[in-house]
Amino acid sequence: MSTTPDSKTLLDTARGLQPRLVDLRRRIHEEPELGLDTPATRKQILDDLADLDLEIDLHKKTSGIVATLRGARPGRSILLRGDMDALPMPEETGLPFASRHENRMHACGHDAHVSMLAGAARILAGARDTLAGDVVFMFQPGEECYGGAEVMLEEGMPETDGAFAIHVAPQIPTGMVGTKPGAIMASFDDFNIEVKGRGGHASMPHDCIDPIPIACEIVSALQSFVTRQIPATDPGVLTVSQIHAGTANNVIANSVQLAGTMRALSDRTRARLLEGLPRVAEGIAKAHGAEAIIEIQSGYPVVVNDTAFEAFASDTIRDLMGDQSVLALPQPVMGAEDFSYVLRRTPGAMVLLGVRPPGTKEPAPCHSSQMMLDEDAMALGAALHATIATRFLASSA
Repeated sequence: MSTTPDSKTLLDTARGLQPRLVDLRRRIHEEPELGLDTPATRKQILDDLADLDLEIDLHKKTSGIVATLRGARPGRSILLRGDMDALPMPEETGLPFASRHENRMHACGHDAHVSMLAGAARILAGARDTLAGDVVFMFQPGEECYGGAEVMLEEGMPETDGAFAIHVAPQIPTGMVGTKPGAIMASFDDFNIEVKGRGGHASMPHDCIDPIPIACEIVSALQSFVTRQIPATDPGVLTVSQIHAGTANNVIANSVQLAGTMRALSDRTRARLLEGLPRVAEGIAKAHGAEAIIEIQSGYPVVVNDTAFEAFASDTIRDLMGDQSVLALPQPVMGAEDFSYVLRRTPGAMVLLGVRPPGTKEPAPCHSSQMMLDEDAMALGAALHATIATRFLASSA
C-alpha cells in the first residue's frame, strides 16, 4: 500500500507546477466571462485537465464542470471548489495580460481560484494510488450574484463527506491564511424601492406629493431601524447605495428610485432585515400620502464554516505553511459568497488565502479595477487544496 504524500512533498510538487498555474491564470484573466455561461473559460479548464484520468461531467444549465478523481481504494469523499466568472467592470491594472474585453475583469481572483484547483487536480491525480476515496472538483461559474453554486447543486452534484474552498485576499500577506469557525462571510439581499408621489411645479409643492423628502426620510429611518432593532451582538448592514429622481430644477418628480443591499451574519438577523425594510419604507410613504413599492432580490445565505472541519483545516495549514501561517480572523467578512449553498449541504470550510502583491502596503481589494495578486501564492493554494483532500481521505482509511 502506498503512503499518503506528506505536506512537503505536495508543496514541492505544487511549486514545480508554478509556471503552469501562472500560464492558465493569465490566459483566463485575458478572456474574462460573466455569469453562468462561460464557454471559453470552460474550454481552458478542460484543455488543462485533458491528460488526467478524471471522470468529467459537463453541466447543461451552466458552464460548470464536475471532475471526479477516483482513489485506488474505497473511502470517504471530499469536494474542492473554484469559481470561474468575472465582474462587469473595467480593468485599470496595466498588466501585460489585462482583460481584452471592455467592462469585464477578473477583479475577484476567480482566475486564480480556477488555476489553483486545476493544479490540485494534477497533484492529486499523480497521487491516485495513495488515495482511499474520491475527490470531486467543482469548477463553478456564476458566483458573482448569479447563484451558480445553487444552480449546479440543483442540476446534480455528487454527495460528499466534506467540502473546501479557497478565496484569495489581497489584504493578507502571502504565506498566511485567514480563517475562523462559524460565520466567515455574510448573507446578502439586494433591494429596490420606488417612492411614488405626485409631481408638479417646484414653486408649488403644496399642490404635489414630493417624493424626494419622503425618500430621504426613508433612508434615515432605515439606518435607525438597523441601529435600534438589530442587535449589536448579531449585526446587520443596510446600505442605500443609489438614489435617482428628477429631470429639472423647477420640476417636482413623480417618483424616486432607491436601491441598495442588506448583509447579515445569521439567518435570524437576515430575516429581521427582510421583514423590517418594507415595513419601514411603506409606513413612512403612507404617512405622507405616497406609496412605496418594494422589490427584494434574494441573495446568498451566510457562509458558515463547520467548527470541526475548520479546526482540521487550520491544523493542515500550519503543517503545510508553518505555525505562524494561520490568521485567526477577529470577525467575519461582510462580503458574500455562494459557497454557502455547498456548506449548507456538506460540512466544510472556506478560507482566505493571502495574495498581497510584493512591496505593497495598501493593496487594491477584490472588486477594485486595480486589484492584483501575488502569483507565487497560487502554488500554496494548489498545495493546500491537495493537502486538505489527502488528509481528509486518509482520516477514514
